[in-house]
Amino acid sequence: MNGKLKDESDLLASRDRTDRRVRADAQRNLDTLLETAKAVFATSGVDAPVREIAEKAGVGIGTVYRHFPQRADLIAAVFRHEIDACAEAASILAAKYRPGDALAKWMQRYAVFIATKRGLAPALHSGNPAFGNLRAHFEQRVGTALHELLESAVAAGEVRNDIDSDELLHAVASLCMPAQDDGRAQRMVALLVDGLRRPPQDVRLTGDA
Repeated sequence: MNGKLKDESDLLASRDRTDRRVRADAQRNLDTLLETAKAVFATSGVDAPVREIAEKAGVGIGTVYRHFPQRADLIAAVFRHEIDACAEAASILAAKYRPGDALAKWMQRYAVFIATKRGLAPALHSGNPAFGNLRAHFEQRVGTALHELLESAVAAGEVRNDIDSDELLHAVASLCMPAQDDGRAQRMVALLVDGLRRPPQDVRLTGDA
């Protein structure tokens, strides 16, 4: 009896490992598809043929339509994927760098995200209901990520304490509005970050007594 129970337990454990591996493989394939779609949209626009996306992602066109029956579903998924990646970068950077540096590096990552959003803008602003929940998702994920990074940097005394995270999001977005990709936006964001940093306590500003 004990041997039978052990065999059943081993079988269940094996099935569980197989299921996890299948789910992990499926998620990797989906991530690859979304990254490919993002790249194709960036070069060919949001009206690029689905077949081109499928071929470059190494999947059948039926796979694309099974996950995303409408083009709007694919565009929404690409944008949601980018929102999540941008938000998740915050905790990764926070674990590797001092709070002020983590904030600065994340703001550059956010500038990259804005470039992706700019390429999808014609579709995102079309009024299609498929995009209806994206704004709330953005505010919850990206807005929260920046708020936490900013709070940590303020608490560490590395940036000014009179900055609102929502204003900062809009400031970076405004700096990244020009369409040309010549590095200007990244330089402007770097200047913005420098303006946020709190000067060392032993440095007197010009005009101080």
